Amino acid sequence: MKYDYLIAGAGFAGSVTAERIANILGAKVLVAEKRGHVAGNAYDFTDENGILVQQYGPHIFHTNDKKVFEYLSGFTEWKKYEHRVVSRIGGKDYPVPVNMITLNLLYGLELKTEDEVKNYFDSAAEKNGGENSEKIITGRIGRDLYEKFFEKFTEKIWFEHPSNLAPNVCGRINVRYNDDCRYFTDKYQYMPANGFTKLVESMLDNPMIDVKLNTDFRDVDRALYGKLVYTGPIDAYFGYEYGILPYRGIKMVFEKHDKDLFQKHAVINFPGDEPFYRITEFKHITGGNSGSTTICTEYSDKEGERFYPKRTPEALKIFSLYKNEAAKLNNVYFTGMHPAFQYYDVGQVVAMCLKDFSKLA
Repeated sequence: MKYDYLIAGAGFAGSVTAERIANILGAKVLVAEKRGHVAGNAYDFTDENGILVQQYGPHIFHTNDKKVFEYLSGFTEWKKYEHRVVSRIGGKDYPVPVNMITLNLLYGLELKTEDEVKNYFDSAAEKNGGENSEKIITGRIGRDLYEKFFEKFTEKIWFEHPSNLAPNVCGRINVRYNDDCRYFTDKYQYMPANGFTKLVESMLDNPMIDVKLNTDFRDVDRALYGKLVYTGPIDAYFGYEYGILPYRGIKMVFEKHDKDLFQKHAVINFPGDEPFYRITEFKHITGGNSGSTTICTEYSDKEGERFYPKRTPEALKIFSLYKNEAAKLNNVYFTGMHPAFQYYDVGQVVAMCLKDFSKLA
């Protein structure tokens, strides 16, 4: 047996786990990655314009967890970055999450205090049980804001009306009572100075870790390793025995523009009738001194690679069957976003995997 552990996937889940196993347990690890690169969906690279772009859409690091921040700081320097997003409605841009400034701009109000904003939301909110994503949002901010900012936007992303989606699909959406227009309010908001890919490469740079790209973990000889850590979709592990869990894909169109900046904001959401749902300009996020810029226009895709778990009530029933099967296995450990069939950002995945490693150890 050449390796103590085989890890399926070199995204953050697999890479954090590999690093911990190698450095803390002193065990030998093989990481098998189906793609031709590490860092998973956070993979970034410098394009022909000299701009550090993210191949699978914008990923922003943020966390309130000091342990997570300090852990990752061992593998990267940081640059301060506070993400801001707007929604374009009727040709005008409004800050999201919806906050005091959003309401004042949209409705011509003059709200000045958090209590006034809270009272506005309370008066607009619909009383309901919050049993789906539509009711979660209308129960917080009311029908008009829901229709303007979320209804079509959610349908474009998920190919489902919000009423058909589980509550926690849109339950992550926040509203603000103040004038804070930052997309996140976490204590630690930074971007890796040289990108997420370099961070992960540093994490995996260990003589106890071997990485094989363009390799399915099933193609690794079982006699070569003792235990398996699996970070891929849980239904795929079990051969789709109970059915295929639904995901949404992404179609990304990258464009070069011969100007310093294409838009005023890093990300603009389009919750109207446009076929795409957002445009990202990476120069705002990752920097760059080029006289040109790179944008990425995103469309949801029913086919293609599986990016975001689609948590419908039906899908959650299927997921529970796979979860029960996973609990029966010995020497197979599941960690990361996909085995949980739940979207998590980078900070959340790292926190999960550090916690899961403590159990594994």
